[in-house]
Amino acid sequence: MADQLSDRDWLDLGLKVLARNGVTALKAEPLAKAMGVSRGSFYWHFSDVEAFHTALLEHWREVTVEQIIRDVETSASDRGALSVLLRRVFGTKPPALERAVRSWATFDPVADAAVQTVDRRRLEYVEGLLKTSGLSADAARARAQILYWAFLGFALSGQTLSRVRHAAMLNELLRIATQ
Repeated sequence: MADQLSDRDWLDLGLKVLARNGVTALKAEPLAKAMGVSRGSFYWHFSDVEAFHTALLEHWREVTVEQIIRDVETSASDRGALSVLLRRVFGTKPPALERAVRSWATFDPVADAAVQTVDRRRLEYVEGLLKTSGLSADAARARAQILYWAFLGFALSGQTLSRVRHAAMLNELLRIATQ
């Protein structure tokens, strides 16, 4: 079965485990058990747990930044891209994975560097959307930062919103960002 698994299978499982149980759960034996394979399969794909952690952080960036940007770009016009993005990242339930990675980054310099890279990329993207909507560079930069801080507050809060509160929050964020 190990030859049927890919690096991506391990990384997808790693993101789920990280979101649910934190970085301390990212060890070869429990991951292999969850996959129903031997620990050797893990080491077939990754030289050690540190290499897995590094690949996992890159996979997190790909899934939570680049894939979202691609999805927004293919499903929205320039004028509607910000709305699509906000609706995508501000779900009714905060993303547990965001909290887990940021918690990891508080004590691991590699995770911290990955978080900083993700933060820069996300901010640049939102700033670009706001400039495209007609805001000046300074206003776009300031509003992108405010929107990002709002996202981080939402993600780190762990609070689920009702559909009504969720809709009201999104509408207000869009109004603040674009007026």
